Amino acid sequence: MRDLVEIGMGRTARRAYELDDIEIVPSRRTRSSKDVSTAWQLDAYRFEIPLVAHPTDAIVSPRTAVAIGELGGLGVINAEGLWARHSNVDDVLDRLVDAAEQATEASDVTKVLQELHSAPIQADLVAQSIKEVRDSGVTVAARVSPQRAAELTPDLVAAGVEILVVQGTIVSAEHVSRDGEPLNLKKFIEDLDVPVVAGGVHDYRTAMHLMRTGAAGVIVGYGYSSGVTSTDSVLGIGVPMATAIVDAAAARRDYLDETGGRYVHVLADGGIETSGDIAKAIACGADAVMLGAPLAAASEAPGGGLYWTAAAAHPSLPRSRVVPAAESEVDLRKLLFGPSTDTDGMHNLFGALRRAMAKTGYSDLKEFQKVGLTIRG
Repeated sequence: MRDLVEIGMGRTARRAYELDDIEIVPSRRTRSSKDVSTAWQLDAYRFEIPLVAHPTDAIVSPRTAVAIGELGGLGVINAEGLWARHSNVDDVLDRLVDAAEQATEASDVTKVLQELHSAPIQADLVAQSIKEVRDSGVTVAARVSPQRAAELTPDLVAAGVEILVVQGTIVSAEHVSRDGEPLNLKKFIEDLDVPVVAGGVHDYRTAMHLMRTGAAGVIVGYGYSSGVTSTDSVLGIGVPMATAIVDAAAARRDYLDETGGRYVHVLADGGIETSGDIAKAIACGADAVMLGAPLAAASEAPGGGLYWTAAAAHPSLPRSRVVPAAESEVDLRKLLFGPSTDTDGMHNLFGALRRAMAKTGYSDLKEFQKVGLTIRG
């Protein structure tokens, strides 16, 4: 039974929980972390760690997408970002860093980012970025918004994209627009030869609808990061991630029964800042996590010490700030696998996940989704 609370006469709301509200319960068994596998597979593509990089120019360039892929994760290029609009992205990013250093108000940097994104998307630049990643041998993924998916996808597929990510703050099975034909995601996916990951979703019903479109994966959340995203204050929309992940996992289970065995992956995107958050997201039922701000601390991140999400460049309603990423940088390998001297769960992110799985006696990610949970307070 749903945990409803009365918020006024005749109106109730469901109680929901963030990752900070829950804890993982140890079991009667432990094992060596050397005997733990963090591998997962999306369609035909296998990854050694459950990491998908949030598609923002702050952390994913063609070069870092390759680096993330070589370390076992998946880097997702923003096909509507700076690499799609400018041939001299290094100079463009330097301008953004200079603007951040000289800004007296946060809006000063936002204006620069909006201006940089006002340049048109150039198909040849997108193709060049995809080719750089593809030539390295790692899996190639690119993100498009629902509004531009139909327009941009043919060029992306022709350039060699292997996984397409259709991502927005909220994504539905059918995106309706007065300015053109609606995006029917089911038909869109049926016509493609590459797997599609779609989201964000926030509840069981929407997750189920997206799964029925034929999506290979569903993104839960919109990349919420404390102090960075402002969707809650701008739109009034928020995602208590622990509850949202559990609900999407329930939709996955019911869809698996409905189809007689078709499994759709759940990717958690938001509220994940530490290695403990990664472990709790998997424990709630996620197959992988989509990391943003934690990866901005990597010395390889193109943001030059800054972090923002794609929503920061919206021309009329930006919903992300450009903020300093971290007090100190660390190389990507150390960030993901250690060794670490950090005691707050900011480094050795997936080494810690292995240890959490080992300490609770689970040998792979699917098993770990069954671990016991408690609620604080």
